[in-house]
Amino acid sequence: MDRRTFLTYSAISLAGPAAPWATVEPERLSSALDGKRVDGELVDRLEETSGWLTALPTEQRQHTVRLLDAHLATVTELIEGGRYGEDTGRRLHLLAANLATTCGWYRFDQGRHRAAGKLWGAALQSAHAAGDRDHGAGVLSDFAYQSNWLGRPKVSVDQLGHALSGTRHPTARSLLFLRRARAHAALGERAACHRDLSAAESALAAGAADPAPSWCAWMSPADLAVDSGQCLLDLGRTAEARARIAEGIALLPRARDKTRGIFLTYQARGCLEADDIEQALAVTGESLDLATRIGAPRCVTLVRELAPAFEPYRRVDGVPEFLERLRAS
Repeated sequence: MDRRTFLTYSAISLAGPAAPWATVEPERLSSALDGKRVDGELVDRLEETSGWLTALPTEQRQHTVRLLDAHLATVTELIEGGRYGEDTGRRLHLLAANLATTCGWYRFDQGRHRAAGKLWGAALQSAHAAGDRDHGAGVLSDFAYQSNWLGRPKVSVDQLGHALSGTRHPTARSLLFLRRARAHAALGERAACHRDLSAAESALAAGAADPAPSWCAWMSPADLAVDSGQCLLDLGRTAEARARIAEGIALLPRARDKTRGIFLTYQARGCLEADDIEQALAVTGESLDLATRIGAPRCVTLVRELAPAFEPYRRVDGVPEFLERLRAS
């Protein structure tokens, strides 16, 4: 293995079990990186490794971002310097799009929004090169989610309109309608929000002959319930919102702990708005414990943003200690 390939793959030592990486034969990879033909078997191995890395449990994935970065760098170098046919090129571009999307989400979770945007821009270009409109729509929806997160819901609405024109799969459309409903709720646009929530529910209930695209395969009734509840919170319908969020959290599988931590902060907000301080304290503490265990900076940020709402309740048992814990963490 030459120095360039070794440096790319030296990140293996940064994580735990790396058995799948051993299946990428060094000589085959080195030859491809040196401009020789990229064959289908090498792409098979690269795809398998990508699948293994992205399927790791949440508490392990926080340690694999540099492995994913190295994998993306290698795939990018093969695209730029290797020789391959049309089908292999399409597979390499789609693999790069998937990896760049995932790496972008790591940056987003860390609050590194410029870095996330650069990676998603690269993912969009790779999806276009692969001719995958569905994945392109998914990347646009990630940009829209980021826009809403950063307080630009009108931009989010516009981006999601473009994304919806790029995919026909019911699960994908359900997610996009749901994200647009969140943006409409942030704008206080009640009718548009409820219209998109209804569309999201109908799309998710619709059957499909083909599996959902990988970027939205996780979309479930749990996500629909919780994000619907968050919309209702934004629109001032606190009691209904709390019921929907609780329903969704109960449906969420344990494997999605990062999502659970974020959803718990939504639940805490509903409790605070209903003056249920003890319950708000319990679920916020649970969210912070979970975020600390798995290393989820975005979840910790959401917990911190709830601190001012707890300040008026310093006389309630546990609140001063919780606020002190936030300051110390």
